[in-house]
Amino acid sequence: MSRVAQIWRHPIKGIGAERLEAVTLTAGRPLPGDRAWALLTGNNTDTGTWQPCSNFARGCYGPELMAITAETDGDRLHLVHPRAGRIDINPDRDGQKLADWLAPLWPAERPPLGRLIAAPEEGMSDAGYACLSVLGTASLAALSEACGQDLDPRRFRGNLWVDGPEPFTELDWPGRRLRIGEAVLEVVERIDRCRATQVNPETGEEDCETLRSLRQNWGHIDFGVKARVISGGDIATGAPLELL
Repeated sequence: MSRVAQIWRHPIKGIGAERLEAVTLTAGRPLPGDRAWALLTGNNTDTGTWQPCSNFARGCYGPELMAITAETDGDRLHLVHPRAGRIDINPDRDGQKLADWLAPLWPAERPPLGRLIAAPEEGMSDAGYACLSVLGTASLAALSEACGQDLDPRRFRGNLWVDGPEPFTELDWPGRRLRIGEAVLEVVERIDRCRATQVNPETGEEDCETLRSLRQNWGHIDFGVKARVISGGDIATGAPLELL
């Protein structure tokens, strides 16, 4: 039987990964606290609505961001980076403090870091609708073998990693529904990947041509799927997954 192996959220889009043991999903909403904030760059401004990923700081533009881990503690967010150290912020009021801490990690040739904004109710994922991502551990193992090294799941910034399905069979799930623990999800589409997956989240440096390996071995750069929450409920590590 397929089961949930790992649960992750990313409180600030592109900045910090946080592992969870359990979470309660709500219909029509993203995973709680996932991409709840996003850091604008350049001349982009807060519209109060969803914006495309190109408007924000993220790992494909600043690889060192991929090495940040996160821990949520009430209204506080603790971030740690192997070179920059630790910072504790309240995202509601410490956006400039965050930008100053990130500045040495951000490439000088990129548009400057701007304002930290709150996401709308649907979150600030790369899709313009409330969703979470589902990925297979067997697919990660297959890609790791093709790349010749063990790949940390944080490269893919996924929400739910599941054991059980054969490698890449989850790419055939769009249009199907999944029962995971008490929740029901509807799979919408595949996730096409960017250069952020080529960055080692321990070091913040590119060390693997994941996109090239995907193209050469599977003929695409897709990894994982996006899904909407149709019926909410509790899920936890070890929860069963059933394809409906």
